[in-house]
Amino acid sequence: MYLIGVAGPSGAGKTYLATQLAAALQASVLALDRYYRDLSHLPLEERARQNFDAPEALDHGLIVEQVARLRNNETVHLPVYDFASHTRTRRTEMLRPSHVVIVEGLFTLHWPSLRELLGTKVFVDMNDEVCLMRRQARDVRERGRTPEAVVEQYAAIVAPMAQRYVRPSIVFADVVVSGTESIDDGVSRVLAHYERQISNARTNDSTDLAQREAMPAITRNE
Repeated sequence: MYLIGVAGPSGAGKTYLATQLAAALQASVLALDRYYRDLSHLPLEERARQNFDAPEALDHGLIVEQVARLRNNETVHLPVYDFASHTRTRRTEMLRPSHVVIVEGLFTLHWPSLRELLGTKVFVDMNDEVCLMRRQARDVRERGRTPEAVVEQYAAIVAPMAQRYVRPSIVFADVVVSGTESIDDGVSRVLAHYERQISNARTNDSTDLAQREAMPAITRNE
């Protein structure tokens, strides 16, 4: 099992890059948006006022547990989150291990315990103006928000939290993809790193095997 992590600010193009990588590698995509904490214990109006752009908004422990199980070739039952009501549903969705899984989300490179599970770490970078435009279109279309509410939330919370938590994680990336570059170019550079890592792993395995076979047998005096 090989894990590719894709991080970056909201609206940068993480999901698009992840889906293109998945198509190229016949891989599965695991979106960290699934792991928002359940807010059903709060009144609906109070739920909407929560900060969803800080790491604490996600169930970090469950993320690391399930990603680690995938890397160990175990099947996991993923949570399903309802963004309209800010609650975790009772349903789960099964994800079986495949040769590659792409982990995609704001904080993919933020947590050390998640980073150490990843074979290739990718950061998708984009300026705030384009990120806001893309986020507004997505949240209105998919998450039941109004355009005005998206703009207000972006200025008050999303952009500051990205500056504090998301953008600094670029330093951990093996590959930085600009949201303005051709998607084909970005995919090619990520695939090149992936292929180098796989090749190096095979070389190391072959070297280790040759060294073990060359070791003299140990005999015991009975």
